[in-house]
Amino acid sequence: MKKTYKIEVDCANCANLMEEAAKKTAGVQNAVVNFMTQKMIVEFEDGSEPKQVMQSVLKACRKVEPDCEIEL
Repeated sequence: MKKTYKIEVDCANCANLMEEAAKKTAGVQNAVVNFMTQKMIVEFEDGSEPKQVMQSVLKACRKVEPDCEIEL
């Protein structure tokens, strides 16, 4: 399952780092962060619960950029 989330990211480099952090999160099959559109597309692994996975993604992204916001 793929879902799109609105995200606040300050620079393209941070977007790349956040994308990598999201990809390493359990339950995420793939993730793409687009700095220009301020969107994150997450493809979840089968059987994973998107809301729980996104809490982990948000936590991982906040390690990159502490003021990161993802509209869940």
